[in-house]
Amino acid sequence: MLRVGVTGGIGSGKSTVASLFAEQGVPIIDTDVIAHALIEPGLPAYSAIVKAFGQSVLSAAKQIDREKLRGIVFEKTGERRKLEAILHPGIRDEVRKQLGGIDKPYCLVVVPLLIESGFTDLVDRILVVDADEKTQIERTKARSRMSEPGIRTILAAQANRDDRLRQADDVIVNNTDIEHLRQEVTRLHEYYLKLAVTKSD
Repeated sequence: MLRVGVTGGIGSGKSTVASLFAEQGVPIIDTDVIAHALIEPGLPAYSAIVKAFGQSVLSAAKQIDREKLRGIVFEKTGERRKLEAILHPGIRDEVRKQLGGIDKPYCLVVVPLLIESGFTDLVDRILVVDADEKTQIERTKARSRMSEPGIRTILAAQANRDDRLRQADDVIVNNTDIEHLRQEVTRLHEYYLKLAVTKSD
């Protein structure tokens, strides 16, 4: 099975692209969804995060407030590494488990920090969803409570756009509308099906 890693900066449209591939019947493994499940109260990662970052990352309902935690870890590289050390082993295990249960020509593994966090060994090729910085900021502000300075902090912590594009096998430029995305996803879907046949030969 061909494993395609999907990545891109904040607000680039990774989730939208993944949903369009899912409409084509392509299995999607989303590491953000996995991470969210790992930090539920009572699980080991929850306790480790509270111990590492303190009670201040909890909401009134004692759930881990992901926006508070994001604000901490993207301000300081050392703090991000601390969180990655807690979450990444569990995420990797779950990705491998899900990969083992898929019987399709290819699948997508959506990893926001695919390149930065060394998850490239789990995939066969890299699809980068790219957007210009202005578009990324506008989209992120529209969907979250984050301020522009906060968004820029995350952008600065993520892989340099040029570096990300250099490592890409495939690129979807997402600066326009959903119809353009559909056309790009259809094009790549057909291409990946052909590649998957070649890989299995």
